[in-house]
Amino acid sequence: MISVVLVGDHTLIRTGFRMILEQQTDIHISGEAGTGEEGLGLIREHNPLVALVDAHMPGMNGIELTIQVSRAQLPTRIAVVTMVEDLHFPKYLLDAGALGYLTCSCTAQELLQAVREVADGHRYLAPTVAQQLALATIDGHRNSPFDALSMREMEVAMQLARGKTLNAIGTELALSPKTISTYKQRLMEKLQLNHVISLARLMTVYGLIDPHTWQFDS
Repeated sequence: MISVVLVGDHTLIRTGFRMILEQQTDIHISGEAGTGEEGLGLIREHNPLVALVDAHMPGMNGIELTIQVSRAQLPTRIAVVTMVEDLHFPKYLLDAGALGYLTCSCTAQELLQAVREVADGHRYLAPTVAQQLALATIDGHRNSPFDALSMREMEVAMQLARGKTLNAIGTELALSPKTISTYKQRLMEKLQLNHVISLARLMTVYGLIDPHTWQFDS
């Protein structure tokens, strides 16, 4: 039996996925969550084989949740669901440890195929994204400036882009504010930026964060 947790802030999408998955005799829905933080709690509690995770959520997004699951060495395999077929986003997800990447507009057959392949430990990518990634690899093309960041730097960058302080990020990642400051300096140098608002804008351009998650005063 494939146990699945659904994580995403779009109730209608979760409901649609649940209705499709519950009709299968080999799939069981272990729980649902509307945020990444709640989703991580469900994953820790139920240890599902697969988690279908929304790429963009308020607070912890799909990349951050995937990184947390991977770093904690939890057995759950992540398949990320997104609104658009974006070439940039999958690379970070694959680097973070996700096995699946599909869109909200996928067919029922594609959803079931993705869940079963990820459950078996195989990678599943939306067909158009898989083709784009293959072509980018052949061409040796760097997709975005964020490719230069390590996963920890990316994690810090995402929290900085949401307006979190160094102390808050340190508490979240169990690191000292001084260490977070070092990561901040490194990632800003790599991206050639000098302000976190510029960082947030750049991450929005490359589809890494939702502009509605910004918490800046200006």
